[in-house]
Amino acid sequence: MQSFNIPGMTCGHCKSTIEKAILELDGSAKITIDMDTQNVDVDTQTDTGVIVAALKTAGYDASPI
Repeated sequence: MQSFNIPGMTCGHCKSTIEKAILELDGSAKITIDMDTQNVDVDTQTDTGVIVAALKTAGYDASPI
């Protein structure tokens, strides 16, 4: 399980964009998004750096926590 903080994640569109970016890397990833804390938990074997890069490409400044 990997966790990320994604500041600026405020709406359903943000949630969908983040889910899409992660699922494009691993279609079987399990994703839990908490809009209140702006944290995302991802159950995947994909490298943390690859996920951060994909989220940045999607427009979000993600950082592992």
